[in-house]
Amino acid sequence: MNTVSLQTIDSYVAFIELNRPEAKNAISVQFLKELQNCISHVQKGKFRVLMIMGVGDSFCSGADLKERKTMSEPEVKNFLHNINDCFSSLANLPIPTIAAINGFAFGGGLELAISCDIRYASNSATMGLTETKLGIIPGAGGTQRLSRIVGEATAMEWIFSGKKLSSEEALSRGLVSKVVEPEKLKESSLALAREISESAPIAVSAAKKAIRQGYNLPIESALKWEQLCYGETFTSKDRLEALQAFAEKRKPIFTGE
Repeated sequence: MNTVSLQTIDSYVAFIELNRPEAKNAISVQFLKELQNCISHVQKGKFRVLMIMGVGDSFCSGADLKERKTMSEPEVKNFLHNINDCFSSLANLPIPTIAAINGFAFGGGLELAISCDIRYASNSATMGLTETKLGIIPGAGGTQRLSRIVGEATAMEWIFSGKKLSSEEALSRGLVSKVVEPEKLKESSLALAREISESAPIAVSAAKKAIRQGYNLPIESALKWEQLCYGETFTSKDRLEALQAFAEKRKPIFTGE
């Protein structure tokens, strides 16, 4: 049985399910291979949005420490290289990505979530980059991505102390966008995914590129970058379809062309 699986929902929503509940969805070598394989399939597919969620009481509890204890130093270094490649491939997907944090998300588990564009959480979720309590630091993008989401000082506070955050505190500091009851998390996250999938795919991809790559540019350069990204939508059939649908007072049917 696979520990990570990919499903298709309503034609355009990719749903990656982390299914290793007996280990709180900890990241083993096999788990990481399967996750990378699922992300590769998403890259090659015609999906418009990706959602990731864990089975059981955890989103992902981080690296499998039982397995890690048996690994040699070269094996650990290889694992870190692979997890960085995996999470970077997720972060660099041209489509929007949503992490539905349904429980524990510690260490590499939270690094997985912050490699996604948007995070929803259940009100019973707990999360944090707790690596300093284990004598290490976040090694799968955590120091860099968290600081870009919540700011440098807050990232330092949380990482230095190995702080475990409630979903409400994560919401108040901008780490997650929405908190819901556990039984409503999948439904709420899928509702957002479906809403995104109904937007024009080329426009959504261009918007993601404009936001992501323009964020750290000086405002003058960022505005020029935005115009370049806008230009990618000019010749699309979807733009013409939207204008036609508006004239005909109907909902546009986007094809991603």
